[in-house]
Amino acid sequence: MTHDDHNRRLMETLYWWGVATLMRCPADPDPANCDIALVGVPHSSGNGTTERDQHLGPRAVRNVSAHNRRYHSQFDFMPWDVARINDLGDVPLPEANNNELSVERISDFFRDIGEAGARPVSIGGDHGITGAIVQALAGEGAALTGGEKAALLHFDAHTDAFEGLDHWLGAKKSAAHWAAYLVRQGNVDPAKSVQIGMRGAARTRDWLQPSHDLGYGVVTMEQYRAYGVESVIDYIDERIGDAPLYITFDLDCLDPTVAPGVSNIEAGATGWTMDEAMDLLRSVRGKNIIGGDVVCLMPTKDNPNNITSMVAASVMFELISLIADRYHRSPDGQGEPISSPS
Repeated sequence: MTHDDHNRRLMETLYWWGVATLMRCPADPDPANCDIALVGVPHSSGNGTTERDQHLGPRAVRNVSAHNRRYHSQFDFMPWDVARINDLGDVPLPEANNNELSVERISDFFRDIGEAGARPVSIGGDHGITGAIVQALAGEGAALTGGEKAALLHFDAHTDAFEGLDHWLGAKKSAAHWAAYLVRQGNVDPAKSVQIGMRGAARTRDWLQPSHDLGYGVVTMEQYRAYGVESVIDYIDERIGDAPLYITFDLDCLDPTVAPGVSNIEAGATGWTMDEAMDLLRSVRGKNIIGGDVVCLMPTKDNPNNITSMVAASVMFELISLIADRYHRSPDGQGEPISSPS
């Protein structure tokens, strides 16, 4: 590495320097030019409560994420060196207060990404974006899954499968319903999926029943503590198998001391530390990950040092690295084409 290259690499990791793209990646809106597509989804109308500032999440993470343009010490590689990773910008949402129309616009945007063979890693946005993304990437006719349903690894304090209500304060494909309608529509295979980290004061005795009825595997935070991390990792591995996998990470699965600036915070029961969450994420290393997202960041509720935005960027870095790792670990050392659905 030349002296100039060294200086450039040093500057690229300073979040306050240069143009604020996600992870300091090139800004290019064409998904055909990348293997991993970084996308902002500034959507708030899927969580029709007062927690409406989640649309500010993508900008907040762009402002700090250059700090995460780093070497992955556990995987022993630089994801930026082994895969083409670009920032495609934000999904345009001109009818931002119209949830149903915004969901379809998000789906259209991600359908183009999937058809180009790129794998998206997104920052939201409320959790309603996951339904919009996955209905475009998985199921009948989807390029990334070869028409198969996706397995879902869902990190959250809540199940988001409350289909007993036909809408959530007016939003139908909402942050409260997406885990249910993706199963009903044939985008997600619940028998190969795991919802993990559910905790807090249950609203009803049967709050987990909708997920069980849909066929999801559910591991509450209490069960995680009782069974231990190794048993839970074995369960995740057995359930997902070799299915195409989508990962969604709601920041409220983390303890409020770790991620204070989130929507629908659960302060009455201890959430994960970053180390615990990272162990679980890395447990799916080597699987066919078609994409992932980080959701429910509330920059207006964050600490002055932007810690929750930094945490969100760190989770994004992990998702990026898990996908890019398919290149790094290929037997011939030349890189496996990660756009392949196999």
